[in-house]
Amino acid sequence: MNSLAVKLRENLALPKKKTHCPEAPTAADCYVDGFICRACTFLVPCSSQKDYVILATRTPPKEEQNESLKHPKDKMDNLDEEWVTEHANQVSRMLPGGLLVLGVFIITTLELANDFQNALRRLVFAVEKSMNKKKLWSFTEEEVSERVTLHICSSTKKIFCRTYDIRDPKSSARPADWKYQNGLSTSWLSLECTVHINIHIPLSTTAVSYALEKNTKNGLTRWAKQIENGVFLINGQVKDEDCDLLQGQKKSSRGNPQVTYQSFDVRVLTQLLLSSDHRSTATVQICSGSVNLKGAVKCRAYIHNSKPKVKDAVQAIKRDILNTVADRCEILFEDLLLNEIPEKKDSEKELHILPHRVFVPISGSTVMLCDYKFGDEAAEEIRDHFIEMLDQMIQIEDLEIAEEINTACMSSSMDSEASLDFTDDEQAKQPLKTTIVLKIQQNIGVITAFAVAVLAAGISFHYFSD
Repeated sequence: MNSLAVKLRENLALPKKKTHCPEAPTAADCYVDGFICRACTFLVPCSSQKDYVILATRTPPKEEQNESLKHPKDKMDNLDEEWVTEHANQVSRMLPGGLLVLGVFIITTLELANDFQNALRRLVFAVEKSMNKKKLWSFTEEEVSERVTLHICSSTKKIFCRTYDIRDPKSSARPADWKYQNGLSTSWLSLECTVHINIHIPLSTTAVSYALEKNTKNGLTRWAKQIENGVFLINGQVKDEDCDLLQGQKKSSRGNPQVTYQSFDVRVLTQLLLSSDHRSTATVQICSGSVNLKGAVKCRAYIHNSKPKVKDAVQAIKRDILNTVADRCEILFEDLLLNEIPEKKDSEKELHILPHRVFVPISGSTVMLCDYKFGDEAAEEIRDHFIEMLDQMIQIEDLEIAEEINTACMSSSMDSEASLDFTDDEQAKQPLKTTIVLKIQQNIGVITAFAVAVLAAGISFHYFSD
């Protein structure tokens, strides 16, 4: 599995209460970048969105950067944007649905804060751009597009929070409130489902020369549209998207539903046929191979329990479905690259087992993060990966193996001879011939009806003439 093979420094966790701030480093030990993970929910209809921060984790320094940490002013000019964005991508994989990377933070002395603002702004936009490239879904217009930069003063422990609108490249910093909330770690509802995938990706004679990763991504993009248009059953029921998820539950004395930890079972129904008001055009192409993704994947999402809407729950689990399938494929390709496994040639069939999902609890929270594990990897490797990526110490016995080994797999077959059997003229004639056959098949009913009509007319003429 691809990971940033570096040793993290001491753990930093944002305090739950303002009075419980950790001992901050001095200016000489300044570190610049880290990530804040959030979960989002709509509190009331037509209201602005709030962000709930549940975790802060530091970006590990490169080995050659350890020396420069002693000179924070020099480090400001030598920020490795690529290193930071790669860590953000790694962290993003470990977040279930409903959670995402919200922004970056920094701990310095007060006099250095202004010097780092431009660097933090640049990192916010770079991180968001990098993560969006790999997503199979897009943010909606209703979602808040602001991302956060957080500066914590190492001497006074005062917090300065600013936001940037990532949809506006020229966006300037806006001040934002940063408030601590009791009981936030247990204020989450979970949604779980198992999705059975059977994705067939045909490869044309031109696409067969592309990398397997590119062909797979193109096929997943088409599959993602099916998931986006699917019907989601929550506890066996189809509910209106604007309906309260907790509708019908007993309410407390304050008028809010009494919620402890609660999990919802979700099923996904995808449409097999387009409705009559949609028109589709068949495409005929010569194929020289195919990629197939098959198996059952476990999906999980979290939303805040303060007046959650059905649409929030559906959106969270939907995005986790798309993320986990895409992430598994990406991890597999990285593993093949790292281990320098050559692609098979000609008509040989390749079979690769996709990594299976493992969930890990966060201490003191009902939210669980995740990771991916190949069959030959030990549980200790998952533990070490959590320490590297999230600076979180976990117990091996707390690992929740969500899936059996070999649950999902990818197979691909390439027939290089198929693309060599045709000359350019034959390749042009073959689709034309196929198109003519298709047109005849499409109009066979009209031809038959016309023949019957002619026959009937002939019989009638013969009858009346007699």
